[in-house]
Amino acid sequence: MTWFQLAWANLRASPIASAVNILLMTLGTASIVILILASERFTDTLTRDARGIDLVLGAKGSPTQLILSAVYHADLPTGNISYDHARAWANDDRVELAAPLSLGDSYRGFRIVGTNDVFLGLYDVTVREGRSWKRPMEAVLGAAVAEESGLKPRDRFSGAHGMSDLGHVHAEQPYTVVGVLPPTNTVVDRLILTSLESVWDLHGHQDHDSETMHTAGNPEHEEHEEHEEHEEHEEHEEHNAHTNGDAHGQEITAMLLRYRTPLAAMSLPREINALGNLQAAAPPMEIARLLSLVGLGLDGLRAFAWVLIGAACLSVFAALYGSLRHRRRDLAMLRCLGATKIEVFFAMLSEGLLLSMAGIALGFSLAHSTMILISAWLESQRGVSLADLYWAEAETQLLLVLLAVSLISAAIPAMQAYRTDVARTLAETNL
Repeated sequence: MTWFQLAWANLRASPIASAVNILLMTLGTASIVILILASERFTDTLTRDARGIDLVLGAKGSPTQLILSAVYHADLPTGNISYDHARAWANDDRVELAAPLSLGDSYRGFRIVGTNDVFLGLYDVTVREGRSWKRPMEAVLGAAVAEESGLKPRDRFSGAHGMSDLGHVHAEQPYTVVGVLPPTNTVVDRLILTSLESVWDLHGHQDHDSETMHTAGNPEHEEHEEHEEHEEHEEHEEHNAHTNGDAHGQEITAMLLRYRTPLAAMSLPREINALGNLQAAAPPMEIARLLSLVGLGLDGLRAFAWVLIGAACLSVFAALYGSLRHRRRDLAMLRCLGATKIEVFFAMLSEGLLLSMAGIALGFSLAHSTMILISAWLESQRGVSLADLYWAEAETQLLLVLLAVSLISAAIPAMQAYRTDVARTLAETNL
């Protein structure tokens, strides 16, 4: 029998204690690994979705809310801004690309975004199936939208006001799907893209219908009904021509900008924020602020995980030390049978390392399995694709730390076994 087999036999002799020690180490290790992976994935996702966007113009309010709504499409907008004012900054010599955004509607939880072709250029993506939008009420679907909804080119759908299907459905003006984007593993996968004119025309039509419903049946207006319908028809036609033309006087939700030169970051945001009608928010700064807020919660969870690992190491130490006291005679007999001090030392050390390494291996396996399940759920529910097999650099550092702590926890009782006085131990146990 080898010393490894002897250590394994000793662990099997006390299965409950061994299982508890392994469970504690597994839970502690898995907790920290999940936090590491989740933190890195979260950071990567935020950085990837904002790549290529240097500045966001929007209404005055919370800059974080502006970034969350305009870049990540995960919050309500801060308000609307004048398209003319935003376009004036977009034409600045320091700006390379500018993509306007007009938000407000959704389809099955996916946000409908009115924009132009520059938006696709910001994310370096082209239409995979079909073509891009050319006329109002034409839409291009992100990969996740197309997969979950089952829509394809030439299909039609109606958007709903707000971010849920409970809002007012614009059934009178459906969109026509003309294209589908390839998977990009960015927020674009979860968006429905259309022209600015589509959003402007749709909401102008909604306001027209609401006013008509309000005046219908009112005795004061019945005698002028024909005249008013004629005027409203002319106003609506003028509105359509207006929104499909130069868009003068229209409003948008935000404008995404990319600098022509990095030096623009030193002056452009300050100049914009000095005015009273717009605010400029830089995604890198807001990402750092958001990560710092999230980091406070992760630090607490990470500390709790280290407490679990510390408890597991102490449990391994206590188990080995208690086992040593009960097995002093057995160890002394082994020495009498020819075992050296080094062999006894490695027998006890192997026993402790088996406990710790089993817990560490199960912890890493549990953490990665959990992340795979989370990835599959996010991809099916939100269209967010995460790599299933992924090893973070911080995991290597964690593994080395865990092995070192486990080695120390097992080495102390093993050293006590190494120093066992054979003659004295046999004399005491025979009393």
